[in-house]
Amino acid sequence: MSIPKTSSNHRGQPFISICIFTILFIFLVPAVALSGKHESLDVKIGQMIMVGFRGLAVDGESPVIEDIRKRHIGGVVLFDYDVPSKSPIRNIRSPEQVKDLIAKLQQAASIPLLVAIDQEGGRVSRLKEKFGFPPTVSEQYLGMIEKPETTERYAKTTAETLAHLGINTNFAPVVDLNTNPENPIIGKLGRSYSANPEVVVRHALIVIDALHEKGIFSAIKHFPGHGSSTGDSHTGFVDVTKTWSPMELTPFEAIINAGKCDMVMTAHIFNGKLDPRWPATLSPKIITGILRKEFQYKGVVISDDMQMKAIRAYYGLETAIERAIMAGCDILIFANNSVFEEDIAARAVATIKKLVQKGAISADRISDSYRRIKKLKETKGAKEQRRGSPIQGEVK
Repeated sequence: MSIPKTSSNHRGQPFISICIFTILFIFLVPAVALSGKHESLDVKIGQMIMVGFRGLAVDGESPVIEDIRKRHIGGVVLFDYDVPSKSPIRNIRSPEQVKDLIAKLQQAASIPLLVAIDQEGGRVSRLKEKFGFPPTVSEQYLGMIEKPETTERYAKTTAETLAHLGINTNFAPVVDLNTNPENPIIGKLGRSYSANPEVVVRHALIVIDALHEKGIFSAIKHFPGHGSSTGDSHTGFVDVTKTWSPMELTPFEAIINAGKCDMVMTAHIFNGKLDPRWPATLSPKIITGILRKEFQYKGVVISDDMQMKAIRAYYGLETAIERAIMAGCDILIFANNSVFEEDIAARAVATIKKLVQKGAISADRISDSYRRIKKLKETKGAKEQRRGSPIQGEVK
């Protein structure tokens, strides 16, 4: 078949096409680049948010799935009991159910999620025997009997359980010193190994090693020490100025120096000896000054639940978020289990973005946190947990 000749009326079309393409390139490429830049900022901000949610199962319509897909949230935290509604139904019913739930959450994420839980042992254990999980004992019991082999046995069982389920982050061990046995949130709940920092460090490192063997991240808590408090930061303002001792910093520094620290969780306690104005989670003197500069800690700092009354009752959302990030927090937890706010992830993301846009927080500061989170997630733990079947209703 012969090729038809080009008529004179069409000879200018290639030139016109090139001009049109050039014009489109000039105007559209910056728009595309700008969109990519904004999308990158959205991802970085989203990775700084960890939320709690309701539901034993999820599908394509679940709010938490929308938060994962649309807002790029970096993590979720699981609970066995819903405090605001006083309901025993939250996220945990059986090993099979939890494993399926986590698989579907991960499947919705373009970046692997940190799937977190408080599985300390004893009173603070979300994976309870009644749900079909292995028995646990408290940190206080383990510190009291002082048998490292017993601590190792329980720690390995916990690590194996978490790994089987797909949980890649344990908010444990507690390294607060039991300096006040009447402490309503630490001592009285058996959450501290000992008042002796050497005992605390010895057992904490055993737990961390067991978690690491199964690719699970740990978060030591609650910096700079909650063990001497006489109050509970879940329920209101807690001042440890008169009771706190510098010795409470010892376990944190020792674990950091041992190179075993994945994350440090902050306390919402007020400590006038360290900062006369801000509670620890919002304090640059404590997080940046002591943890980052003095202890040379370069890893992820994660806040305790930002919805606890010690923060929520005294600071507005914008102030709390701005102060926490500027203090040095990389991940902010909104556990949704002191109060339940279904839109909290959307509000938190929008607030951070607003703070960046008006210059209260620099884009570089967001990038700093993102780099630390990304580095953590690129290690073995998160990679191995990136599996699961597509969630129901997922668009392919």
